Amino acid sequence: MINPASAVVEYLKDAWAELSKVTWPTKEMVVRYTLLVIGISVAVGAFFAALDFWLNYGLDLLVSFQSR
Repeated sequence: MINPASAVVEYLKDAWAELSKVTWPTKEMVVRYTLLVIGISVAVGAFFAALDFWLNYGLDLLVSFQSR
C-alpha cells in the first residue's frame, strides 16, 4: 500500500518539475493580452447591445403595425 504522505510529496515534486518547464509570458505580453481581451469584450458587448436595441425597435414597430 502506498503511503499517502509520500504520494503527496511525489505529486508536489512532479508539479514543480512541470512548472519549471513552462515559458512564462513577459509583463508586456500580459498587459497587451489583457487590454486585447477587455477591448474585444467591450466591442462584443456593444454589438449585442445594438443588436438588442434594433431587434426590440423592429418588434415594437411590428406590434404597433399589427394593432392598427
